[in-house]
Amino acid sequence: MNDDLAALSARIDRTNTLLTRMLAEVAKTPSTHAIFVDAGYLYAAAGRLVAGTEDRRAFDLDAEGLIEALIDRARTIFADSRLLRVYWYDGARRRIHTAEQQSIAELPDVKVRLGNLNSNNQQKGVDSLIRSDLESLARHRAISDAALLGGDEDLVSAVEAAQGYGARVHLWGIEAPEGRNQAEPLLWEVDSQRTLDLDFFKPYVSRRVAAAHESTATRPSREDVRFVGAQIAAKWLAARGRESLVELLPGHPYLPGSVDQDLLVEAESLLQYSLRGQADLRRALRDGFWGHLQSQY
Repeated sequence: MNDDLAALSARIDRTNTLLTRMLAEVAKTPSTHAIFVDAGYLYAAAGRLVAGTEDRRAFDLDAEGLIEALIDRARTIFADSRLLRVYWYDGARRRIHTAEQQSIAELPDVKVRLGNLNSNNQQKGVDSLIRSDLESLARHRAISDAALLGGDEDLVSAVEAAQGYGARVHLWGIEAPEGRNQAEPLLWEVDSQRTLDLDFFKPYVSRRVAAAHESTATRPSREDVRFVGAQIAAKWLAARGRESLVELLPGHPYLPGSVDQDLLVEAESLLQYSLRGQADLRRALRDGFWGHLQSQY
């Protein structure tokens, strides 16, 4: 009898030791978040809010700048967490990337997932892609938090699937000029809600009206834009000092939204050329800015 109790006690001790080790490993594992963007909702809601139309052909969206702003916002909200990546869901004819979707797919830490686009320009299969990714990432403990930018009621099942595996889902919405642009059942299911307002989207959405200088100005080369980025970085560093540089470097290759917008506005002023919708030139501008800052560190 005593031998049986001793054996049982030994097994309990081994189990407790294993549990202690597992908890210690979990405690050491950093939290991870991902951002899921329903591009159909984004274009429609942001276009309506800023440009007064949902027609994609009537406005330009600086997707690269907006994605960086979303990453920056997530970094603020999930302060003790690291970004896995941004998932960008859109529709395309026969699931073949458009030039814009291809440029987005080339961005660091961004994964473009395409559903189909029918003859009425309606997305098909996007919601199921979101559910599949959310559920898979949550099931494999790849994420602890998901920021979901969308509004369709069909996303409820995706939220429930992720929550079933322990992930928290945070719904991000876009301010609606009138009424609401997100389904109530979706609002009921998520763990938290946030609304991104007009000021957040204004820098990234513009009516597609060519300015006078855009029709006559020569498109600058990537080297010209990179040089301007380095010029602005030198000015920025002189004004703010090395302490601000140390705070900025951990976020590389991303810039805080406010810094990125100041960089864009000043560069356009120096170049006398609009960089909106020019993903390659925007990237060259940031490369020049970062290159100078890193050379001074």
